[in-house]
Amino acid sequence: MQDIMKFLKDEEGATAIEYGLIAGLVAVGIIVALTALGTDLSLLFGRISAKLTGATGTAPATGTGSN
Repeated sequence: MQDIMKFLKDEEGATAIEYGLIAGLVAVGIIVALTALGTDLSLLFGRISAKLTGATGTAPATGTGSN
């Protein structure tokens, strides 16, 4: 009976769970931030590409052509 009571009062595992929850929340925040940033960067590079195309009269290289 004392072993069961000792187990129920033990809070050592709670700290590990709290750290796990914090790490999970940080990971979700990073994913959300990178997703939003990625979309903005894609739009920015699209605008730059369009301006370069207009300035030179040729389309920028995509790196998919054969040599």
